[in-house]
Amino acid sequence: MACAIGIDIGGTRLRAARVRDGVIEARATAPSSPDPAAVLARCLALVAEVRHDDAVGLGIGVPGQVQAETRRVLSGGYVDLSGFDFAAEVEAATGLSVVIENDATMALLGEAAFGAARGQANVVMLTIGTGIGGAVLEQGRVLRGRGSAGQLGHLCINPQGRPCVCGKLGCVETTSSGTAFGVHLAEAGLAADTRAEDLLVRSDSVARAVIHAWAAPLRAAIDTLIATCNPDCVVIGGGAGAAAVAALGTVPARRSWFDAPVLGALLGDDAGVIGAATAASRARPRKRAVLVNGVPASGKSGVARALSDATGWPILTLDTIKNPFLVILPPGDRLFNRTLGRASYAAIFDLIADAPAGTTFLIDAWFGFQPREVLEEGLARAGVTDLAEVWCHAPPETVGARYAARLGQRPAGHPGADYVPELIELAKRAAPTGLAPRFDVDTTQATDLPAVVAWLLSL
Repeated sequence: MACAIGIDIGGTRLRAARVRDGVIEARATAPSSPDPAAVLARCLALVAEVRHDDAVGLGIGVPGQVQAETRRVLSGGYVDLSGFDFAAEVEAATGLSVVIENDATMALLGEAAFGAARGQANVVMLTIGTGIGGAVLEQGRVLRGRGSAGQLGHLCINPQGRPCVCGKLGCVETTSSGTAFGVHLAEAGLAADTRAEDLLVRSDSVARAVIHAWAAPLRAAIDTLIATCNPDCVVIGGGAGAAAVAALGTVPARRSWFDAPVLGALLGDDAGVIGAATAASRARPRKRAVLVNGVPASGKSGVARALSDATGWPILTLDTIKNPFLVILPPGDRLFNRTLGRASYAAIFDLIADAPAGTTFLIDAWFGFQPREVLEEGLARAGVTDLAEVWCHAPPETVGARYAARLGQRPAGHPGADYVPELIELAKRAAPTGLAPRFDVDTTQATDLPAVVAWLLSL
């Protein structure tokens, strides 16, 4: 698998890493700067330090609002890259394709791909640091609104609260960020270097009051986000994320109609660079195929239709291509049916080859009727870069009974009742292709469609 480079631009440090399948192979850091030209020069030096010949792209996480589609940085803080075409400058200097996102979005992509939210399609993330960043994943896709949705640190939790740098009053960033924690310490007369971890082990009223002032508004913001977004989970990360999760333990969530687990991030400071590299890897021209595989009457067509309805991905099936010929042409024998099956199999890969990059297809077929080498050649000819397999199965006797029940629904040319014993024996020895990550579906049970979709979107 090719690697990608991730860069995380912070107010204190610039981080870069070469990442392959979620694993950091090389890393480098440099001091940050408020000067965009200095940040650019240092980032280019970091890229040169970690780069490898098979790097397919470069992702950059930056503070502030970003319109990812146009790669425009709309705002910033200590490091303000707005008004500066940072992505284009890096792309021109490195020759690598560049994607740029808000730093919390990159952290979310990292945690969703390889961290606390792995396998989850609907995730809210808050990053607690100097300020509070945020991002939302909806059905595996970043929620963008008009371009830069997800500024969750500016969720209002008190309309009469403290002024925020965004211009509003009472944003959760003003009460529950790392900077806000320092304000709570000062107002309580505590030393500026007092840590939340130190206060959490104390039982005096001053310590409890500071922790409550810091954590209670964050709990209110999380409860609002859960009710609004209905996520699978909420992930808390950032430099103060672990302390914030511990502090939230002192302010239990109230019982409600709306519920989701609140998880601490697992990737720590590496979430940003891993997420940035993941975004860069996914942004390269891709063509994906999902093999919805199983013997005839295994239930694969129902699974494929449900997946298509849930994702919008088109289905290519052997029968869709083959059946019109069986209807229009004179009735043929079983050899004729098999010949049409092989031709339809080839046609599927030709159709995928003609589709543009970025397309995902569901291929509903029994992939064991042709040698594995034919499948591998077809996938290569189609230009498929990403492959997954959904293996559909049922007890052999169930498969045979299903096939027999549908004999009257099939055009002439399909095998008849005499095929049922052969199909039962086939179902006993059938196996997945083994060419890709696999999700098993027992079609005698209700399919957990959200789990299958979440798994596919996480690949």
